[in-house]
Amino acid sequence: MKMDEVIARINVLARKAKAEGLTTEELAERDNLRRIYIDSVKANLVGQLENTYVVGPDGKKKKVERRQ
Repeated sequence: MKMDEVIARINVLARKAKAEGLTTEELAERDNLRRIYIDSVKANLVGQLENTYVVGPDGKKKKVERRQ
């Protein structure tokens, strides 16, 4: 499933939840879709940070290191 489809389905379920409520199957689907979305956002952020450098006052580039 593409991310656009995931977001669209999450929005459909959110509107339905506000209007009439969700069944247990729809609640499980919503939770699963939210997890997919959150994992995707995290992976994109990690990818960006892994390719990020900080330029010091002396002009040297230093790769941003991951915290433990």
